Amino acid sequence: MGKYVVLALGGNAILQPGQETTFENQYNNVKNAASRMADIKESGHQIVVTHGNGPQVGNIIVQNEAAKDQVAPMPIDVCNAESQGFIGYMLESALKNDLIRRNMDPRVVSLLTMVEVDKDDPAFKNPSKPIGVFFTEEQARLMEEEEGFTMVEDAGRGYRRVVPSPEPMVINGVDAIKRLMEDTVVISSGGGGIPVYRDDNNEIHGLEAVIDKDRSGLKLAEQVNADTFIMLTDVPNVYINYGKENEAKLETITVDEAKKHVADGQFPAGSMLPKIQAAIEFAETGKESIICALADAVEALEGKAGTRIVPNK
Repeated sequence: MGKYVVLALGGNAILQPGQETTFENQYNNVKNAASRMADIKESGHQIVVTHGNGPQVGNIIVQNEAAKDQVAPMPIDVCNAESQGFIGYMLESALKNDLIRRNMDPRVVSLLTMVEVDKDDPAFKNPSKPIGVFFTEEQARLMEEEEGFTMVEDAGRGYRRVVPSPEPMVINGVDAIKRLMEDTVVISSGGGGIPVYRDDNNEIHGLEAVIDKDRSGLKLAEQVNADTFIMLTDVPNVYINYGKENEAKLETITVDEAKKHVADGQFPAGSMLPKIQAAIEFAETGKESIICALADAVEALEGKAGTRIVPNK
């Protein structure tokens, strides 16, 4: 029996670290990701795809800043919407083409998705979400002085700008997604979704923030009642004691085992920790979460690869 799967695509699947940010490079990466998604579809599963947008939204903001004397810069929520459309277009076209080559039904749709957050979320006072490309320490300090950006060192790879990352509460358009996913690959909540809030009159307004795609993917998986929430990364498994002599990969673990590893400080806050936390929350609903490499997605859904977080026995 096929599963209803929410698939969270990591940013590296769209743009590799250090890679030139051309459309050609990104589209070639997306074509590879689309081929793996087609494999999942061909295996009999129904999928909803969400994706990161850190490099893309960051670059759009850089373009805004560079051209601000000629064209009025757009707020971050609008930049997020731009990146959603850009990446959604690449994913939808690449996946349709791959399905056509396989003589499969090429029904794919990309939905511009707003995600509601609390406008008083503490995250707005503590920017933490890295976006955009990497800079040297000297460049980062200059950007802090001249642009007022908050810059942080990111996992030894350089400095990046950080922006608020509020907790997602409601995915807009869930009813439409649920109807479509019966026979269509749906691309939704890209880049974590466009952050919005409702005022006292129930009207929607945008906010300057970027929502974490794994947290948004978790909400999407919960609200469409998915069987499996799978987060695709650039590593085949989650590891404990990573990089040490006693390094060990995790295969199938329970919620309680995963929580113990979190409590032991096994996962870096800026990379694996948010994925593990999202995986735990989804598994606590009685379903399974998977963290695996893009190339291993089909085998992971069969229980033969990746790290699975399952409900307690």
